[in-house]
Amino acid sequence: MTQAGSELFATALGELGAVLGRIDDGRVDAACAMLAGAGKIVVYGCGREALQVKGFAMRLFHLGLPVSVVGDMTTPPLGQGDVFLASSGPGETATVLTLMRVAREAGAKVVLLTAEPAGSAAKLADFTLLVPAQTMASDQGAARSSVLPMGSLFEAALFLLFEVMVLKLEALTGATPETMRARHTNME
Repeated sequence: MTQAGSELFATALGELGAVLGRIDDGRVDAACAMLAGAGKIVVYGCGREALQVKGFAMRLFHLGLPVSVVGDMTTPPLGQGDVFLASSGPGETATVLTLMRVAREAGAKVVLLTAEPAGSAAKLADFTLLVPAQTMASDQGAARSSVLPMGSLFEAALFLLFEVMVLKLEALTGATPETMRARHTNME
C-alpha cells in the first residue's frame, strides 16, 4: 500500500473512532432496553443507511427478537408496546418523517438515529440516539469534516454502533453465539 493510501485509512479510522467516542453509552443502553422489551420492532433507513439498518435487523432476528423491515411484505402493523427504529442522518428525510408519524399514531415508540439533534426527525422521536458524524447534510464547504465522501462516516459509525448494540442485547436477552448461529438462514 502506498503511503498516501495508508494515510487515508488512518485518517478515516481516526474520524470513525472520534465519532464513536462521542456517542453516549447510557443512551445506547437505553435504546437496547427499549428494543429488548418491544413487542415488535420495525426498522427503516434510506439509501446506504438502509443497508446498515437492514444488517442490524438481521442481527436482531439472530438474537430472537421480533423484527421486520419496512417494505417487506411480512412487516406487521405496529401498535402499543412496539418500537419503530429509524435512521435519518440528516434528520430531514421525508420518508422517515412520514413513517415516524404513522408509527406514533399507531401507538409505537419511535427510536431515531441521527446526526442532527435539532432536525425535524428528532422533534418527532420518542428517543433519539445521536451519532455525531458528517452526513450528506454537512458534507460541503466549511461544514465538511470528514475525508470520506457524503454520508459515509455516519454510515460506518452506524455499522459499528449496531454491532456493539448486538453485544449489549446478547446480555439483555440471554442469547448466546450458539443460539444466534442456530437462527442464521440455511437458504444461502
